[in-house]
Amino acid sequence: MKKPALLFIAFYQAVLSPDKGVLRGLYPLSGACIMHPSCSEYTRLAIEKYGTIRGVTKGVLRIGRCHPFQKKLIDVP
Repeated sequence: MKKPALLFIAFYQAVLSPDKGVLRGLYPLSGACIMHPSCSEYTRLAIEKYGTIRGVTKGVLRIGRCHPFQKKLIDVP
């Protein structure tokens, strides 16, 4: 179950992500994400470290903390 989740994240990052994918041209200066690493990268790292269920849970909670008024944040899983 870990491998399909990681493949899905890799697809998202390559195609849909505003920071790493095809859409990055819309955000030329600093990307769309003010958090480092991006939420998708954070989720990928969490899945690798904690497994699928806990990693995805940590990723969802990270996405929940993301909002337009967020200060720059460096966060590691």
